[in-house]
This record gives sequence, C-alpha cells and structure tokens, in this order.
Amino acid sequence: MIRVALVDDEPLARLAVRTRLARRPGFEVVAEYGDGDSAAAGLATAHADLVFVDVEMPGRSGLEVLAALPRAARPMAILLTAYDGYALQAFELAALDYLLKPIDDERLDEALERARHAFPWRRAASAAAPQWTRSFTVRAGNRTVIVDAADVEHIEADGDYATLHAGAKAFLVRERLHALAQRLDPAQFQRVHRSTIVRLDMVAELRALTNRDALLRLRDGTLLRASRTYMPALADALARRTATIPISLSTPA
Repeated sequence: MIRVALVDDEPLARLAVRTRLARRPGFEVVAEYGDGDSAAAGLATAHADLVFVDVEMPGRSGLEVLAALPRAARPMAILLTAYDGYALQAFELAALDYLLKPIDDERLDEALERARHAFPWRRAASAAAPQWTRSFTVRAGNRTVIVDAADVEHIEADGDYATLHAGAKAFLVRERLHALAQRLDPAQFQRVHRSTIVRLDMVAELRALTNRDALLRLRDGTLLRASRTYMPALADALARRTATIPISLSTPA
C-alpha cells in the first residue's frame, strides 16, 4: 500500500484527489495539509510515500515545502498546478510528474503508474545507508588530482559540467550539478540555487532580500545568491549548526 499525503490550500481540490484515489487500489491517504507551513512540519513525521502538492499556495509554496525536506526523507512527489511552466523545478526536485488543474483522469492514471513503478525502488533505497561522496577525481592539465569533498567550499554549474572551488583553486568535473547534489552529504552541503551548492560551514552571513531570495557571504568573502526555492532547506540546515557555529542572519534595511 502506498501512503499518500495531500497538500493544497483548496479543500475542494483535496477532496477531488482523495475521491479519485479511493477508486484506485493500492493507495491510502494518510494526511492532508491546507498550507505549506503545516505541510513542511507534518510531512516530516507522516511517513508518506507519495505526496500530491499544490505548487502555488499562500505562504510557503509547494516547491519550498519539498525543498525544505531532506532528500532522504522526501516522499515521491506529484506537483499540482494551474500553470504549465514548472517542468524544470519538477526535475530539480526529482518529482515524478506534474499535473495541470483541473486534473485529467488519464493523466492522473499515468502519474499513479509512475508512482507504482518507482515505489519498490524507493523502498529499497530508503533501507540502504547512503554512501556520500568523499572525494573527486579531476583532471588538471596532464595530471589527475584527488580533491577531498571536505576541501570544496562551493560548487557552480558550468553547462553540462560543474566547477569545484577549493581554496584559490578551481577544478572542472564532468558531471551536472543536479547529479552532484544527490551524492553529497546534506549535513555538509546544501544546494542554494539551481546553479550553486555551498558547504555549510563556509557560510558566514545570510542577508535576506526583498524578493525572498538571499545573499550569502562565505568565509573567504565570496558572495553568492540563494534562491527562495532552496531557502527553507538552507535555513533548516543552518539552524542545526548554530549551536556550534555562529551564523549572522541579516534582514533588508
């Protein structure tokens, strides 16, 4: 049985999905949330396997709810939206599908079939302890160099590749940023933008911007922009470190 959570600020929209799921065997609705803040708190303990989440809600958006959950605890997700423009965000958050409102029965069945196929793999993966990347093998001219993950301060996307910044040196790796994000320990690294990953202990200051993005200053003085999509997960990760590492949190003047 696949345990399902519904996240939508419209009660009728939740009812429509719940009614349709009741007619399809193998799915059980275990939780419902009417806003992003309650969903972010509730999903952490609901143990849902699959979540239907509305993209645009008052307060915290559906995308921010998913981004705030640790990757290992994030359920399979099907995005619900009235706008056809979230394919990239769905890919970045590893969502199974996104459905346009009003939901078409045929498209719903396609999304549920994806969930059925993905569920056994997800269950097996969650049972295994994650093996995070500890080092990178990169080319530097005619040399092969081993770069420890602990020495990498931040990583930036460079087309189909990514650039590791370690001290004053930069190393190009033949891997997309999205793939790297899945291999790095989330207790040490966080994605802060579609094109940037930072090592958490390098963050010296976080300044909120008026559009809900933020400006990060690293300990070496590097300035990076953090997208509001990734801000909840970043804020949660930094909060877990503040007991031992002081972080300056600034608000716009």
